[in-house]
Amino acid sequence: MTATIDRTTFSERETSPSVRLSLTPTGSGPGLLDGAWWPRSRDLSRELPALIEVLDACWGRITRVTVNPTHWPVIPRKVPVAGHTVHVGWFADEQDPHKMILLSYSAGRWDLLVIPPETGAAAAARLMAAAATAGGLRTASALMAGEDISRDAMEASSQEAEWETEGGHASAAGKPNPTVTLSSARGM
Repeated sequence: MTATIDRTTFSERETSPSVRLSLTPTGSGPGLLDGAWWPRSRDLSRELPALIEVLDACWGRITRVTVNPTHWPVIPRKVPVAGHTVHVGWFADEQDPHKMILLSYSAGRWDLLVIPPETGAAAAARLMAAAATAGGLRTASALMAGEDISRDAMEASSQEAEWETEGGHASAAGKPNPTVTLSSARGM
């Protein structure tokens, strides 16, 4: 795996829209995830400042972030955020590809599910709610896989409903299609 590291920093950044973030309730029991983040793009240099500013206020100053490079085309080494610099690192094999780890010297570690930017609003809402469940025991990849299964099941159900309304398997006359057993197919 190759990761591109952007060594440039910018003193002026565009203001980004509000952060799409869901966190576990304060004081809740520990779980595998502390919430979910739904960025608008795969550009960490642009997305991280707004996220870190919100989390600095909630959790204390974030000093380091790690990601898996699978879903991030460019990983900056440093990102300036509201008067301090956040160091960004990556782990290809050791870190879940759908998780971001945030570290603070004063307050500890937090793990967030990162929802792909291209995810639909309904799916993102389900994922954000699941990741912010207090004491949750599902990993980031397990949540994403579960959502993929749900989406595939809904699509299959929709296709089957369309098939049925167009006179598919159960025809309008009410005659079921005959089933052929292995023995009758062989002439036994």
